[in-house]
This record gives sequence, structure tokens and C-alpha cells, in this order.
Amino acid sequence: LGADARPIVHSDRGGHYRRPEWISIMQERKLARSMSAKGCGPHSSAMEGFFGRMKTEATYPEHWERLTCEQAIARTGQCIAWRNAERIRQGLGYQSPDQHRRSHGLMA
Repeated sequence: LGADARPIVHSDRGGHYRRPEWISIMQERKLARSMSAKGCGPHSSAMEGFFGRMKTEATYPEHWERLTCEQAIARTGQCIAWRNAERIRQGLGYQSPDQHRRSHGLMA
């Protein structure tokens, strides 16, 4: 990431994501907050589906409550890397997202 890059933290509109303490943490770490608008189902459902499947694939097969924070972060990274590089999707012509991006010149 570039020096001025701001990672985005996507969340739903839950009360804990609107608390002053959470907002302060986001500002201190220079993270951009992203919430779907109230009643904006398509964006929220896509993200909820992604996170639900990722949790099932990355952390739930074993006793997730025994994972350290570092282990959970590592498994999350591994899951995302696998989903981008190897997991094929029907909607992408039975290609992985990386293969699809390469085939359209969007990725080297």
C-alpha cells in the first residue's frame, strides 16, 4: 500500500460500529469506515455472504475460540489468498478471480 492509502473497514450499521470509541480507533489508525446505507440490501448481502463463508472456511472447522488473534488473522489471509488465486466461480466463467482479472488485462 502507498503511504497515503487508507484501508477500508466495512461493517453493518450495528450500534457498536457507531460508538465514539470505535470511531476514535478508526481515526487513530487512519482507517476509512464503510457502512451500507439503511435498507441497501445488495451491497450488505454480498459482504455478509462473503464474511459468513470466509468464517466458515477459515476459522470454524476447528475450535475457533482456541485460536489466538494472530492465528485468526493468518487463517483469514490464507482464505482470502486461496479464494482469489484458486477458487473457481461459475459467474467468472469457471475461473478464479485472479485468472479472470488477468484474462481482462486487469492484473499482471
